[in-house]
Amino acid sequence: MAEKTYRIGGMDCANCAREVETGVAKLSGVNGARVDFATAKLHLDGDVPFEVLKQRVEALGKTIEDPALNPSLHNGDGLTRQVMGRGPGGGVYGFVRYLLARRETQLAVVGGAVLLLALAARLLFPGLAPVSEALCVLATAVAGYPIARSGLRTLFINRDFNINLLMTIAAAGAIFIQETAEAATVIFLFAIGEALEGYTADRARNSLRGLMELAPAQAVRLKALPPTSHTERLASPRPEGEGVRAEEVVSVEDLRVGDRILVKPGERIPMDGEVVAGESGVNQAPITGESLPVAKSAGSEVFAGTVNGEGALEVRVTRLAADNTLSRIIKLVEEAQSVRAPSQRLIDRFARIYTPGVVVVAALVALLPPLLFKAPFYSLPDGTQGWLYRALELLVIACPCSLVISTPVTIISAITAAARRGVLIKGGAHLETLGQARVVAFDKTGTLTIGCPVVTRSHSVDGESSPDDVLALAAAVERRSAHPLAQAIVRAAEARGLHDRYAPAEAVTTLAGRGVTGRVNGKTITIGSHSLFDREHPHAADLCDRIEAAEAGGQTTMLLSDGDRVRGFIAVADDARAESAAVVRQLRALGLHTAMLTGDNQAVAEAIGRAVGVQDTRANLLPAGKVDAVKDLQARYGAVVMVGDGVNDTPALAAAAVGVAMGGAGSAQALETADVALMADDLAQLPYAVRLSRFARGIIRQNITFSLGMKLIFMLLAVAGLGTMWLAVFADMGMSLAVTLNGMRPLRVK
Repeated sequence: MAEKTYRIGGMDCANCAREVETGVAKLSGVNGARVDFATAKLHLDGDVPFEVLKQRVEALGKTIEDPALNPSLHNGDGLTRQVMGRGPGGGVYGFVRYLLARRETQLAVVGGAVLLLALAARLLFPGLAPVSEALCVLATAVAGYPIARSGLRTLFINRDFNINLLMTIAAAGAIFIQETAEAATVIFLFAIGEALEGYTADRARNSLRGLMELAPAQAVRLKALPPTSHTERLASPRPEGEGVRAEEVVSVEDLRVGDRILVKPGERIPMDGEVVAGESGVNQAPITGESLPVAKSAGSEVFAGTVNGEGALEVRVTRLAADNTLSRIIKLVEEAQSVRAPSQRLIDRFARIYTPGVVVVAALVALLPPLLFKAPFYSLPDGTQGWLYRALELLVIACPCSLVISTPVTIISAITAAARRGVLIKGGAHLETLGQARVVAFDKTGTLTIGCPVVTRSHSVDGESSPDDVLALAAAVERRSAHPLAQAIVRAAEARGLHDRYAPAEAVTTLAGRGVTGRVNGKTITIGSHSLFDREHPHAADLCDRIEAAEAGGQTTMLLSDGDRVRGFIAVADDARAESAAVVRQLRALGLHTAMLTGDNQAVAEAIGRAVGVQDTRANLLPAGKVDAVKDLQARYGAVVMVGDGVNDTPALAAAAVGVAMGGAGSAQALETADVALMADDLAQLPYAVRLSRFARGIIRQNITFSLGMKLIFMLLAVAGLGTMWLAVFADMGMSLAVTLNGMRPLRVK
């Protein structure tokens, strides 16, 4: 059966997602269930009536949205406008709106008001102590009802201790020992703390809203109208098939491939498309991270969400709204945020043992000292804390909220921050691995070099054929190839008017990493590397000298044979990117070993390697050889990041710890195959991605260390009788808020 997706509400931390996942998985008819805290979605494999599913989710204290009311939840469109919506806003006002929007938090506010009334009665009217005590119990009951219900139902449904059950036991124990004010305060502060945690997590979760709002919801479609009269035809002659253009405003969902839309100066481009008329500069920073506008004219590709500059553009739609580049980016970022990082999986496993373990430890703290050492079970009139009170403190401070939320918020923030800069990181695991990398290996052509080589020379070895004839023969074979070197030959032949001298070759066969063959006028034409010809096509020593001289100057050479006769060679040059040397320097400054892996010959590879400053140059590599090189680098230095074009280097990208593809914005395959995609084909974003991943890993370590360290300190204070339940709940709430806000810092990294 097809997987269904449901929107889950009321999840304040990653532990809530695990509870829903476990509870739903126990339903009859469910084959598998997965709840993503980052996206607040339940992915269900199975056949369960929605009412049954809703009853189970609501029993666990959460809400669920019926996909029948919002089909975009499960049709693969990613984060839609309906799903994203608009959050409660920021600051105190936003938090107040968040509190008043949920029944659980509404009860917490009411309970807080009753508690305030009880404390006021205790201070102003000491003789009404029983009334104050009753009001405190009422405040505990009102604010604690949803907490107790969630804790008990999770226990009965999932057979699991959760955070809410810990707090329920602590509050009930406080009332039992007549610490009613503390019981009410603990429950109220816990409820507000959970709401604050949920609010900040929701803000992080919805950090993609900025991306979603980039693309306009409407577009101006140009509709062809036939001329109404012969006079109008004469007055306004138009190309055949085009009448007078009428403008109509339509929803982007109503646009179809082939429709033409008008984008006025200063407007955002609503759809992916191809410019058919007009010239303008387009700011592509929202998609690719490029800082300068890119010139667009007829034939240029444009992306949804980018900003048109000074000129009007007429654009032919090339992708539907659900399939455009922005939608694909948002969908992939959403999926990436849902992939649990190794540290998060470790914490989740730890929390499953930790929470019930805390209950056992608290019970031992309450019972063993009184039984073994005759220590006081209840608190004494002189202020000495009883061991029951200390155990209740322990339950409060041991709440694992801050621990379980420490990683997912950081991962969400870092992946979103990278996406805004034109770097798509496809999962928390890849983010962490990128920060642990020790080597960056680059492909040469199109990665460290411009990727647009030009023919610098064609040479014939005898007087029977001219250099132009060698170039024309090569173009006849190469015109069916998309390889950059092949395209350079075809462009040079066209520029010299040689492209029609021979008919396109037949039976063209690629020799992986070595060359290509094809039949022209009944003869087998082979174009290939010097090493291929050394093995299979004998040639004169003076030709080798000429070739080696060209390669020593950084040119790539390709020899051409006509049957068994070597006819000559073609030299091609591909200059290094302007930013390549600076990027390599930055990576080396970060302590990374740099290498270049190429199928080109050693002389050319070393020339480019010297120009950009890589430490390790490996040449003459077939695709399998690049894989072996990646494995060797990984064995020597550690985790390897492989940077390539996402197509030809797929085996090496897959073999590396992290595969980085260039030019993701224009390549669906690059988006799908790589672990990281540089959307603008801009190497300069690579050092930023490494720094961001290291920063995020540092925050995760800070959050985990802070959470565990502070909990240990307050646990020791509780056992020593030096703490209070008030202090415990303040500390727990403060830690949760601190790690959440700290985890959102990657959103502000420049």
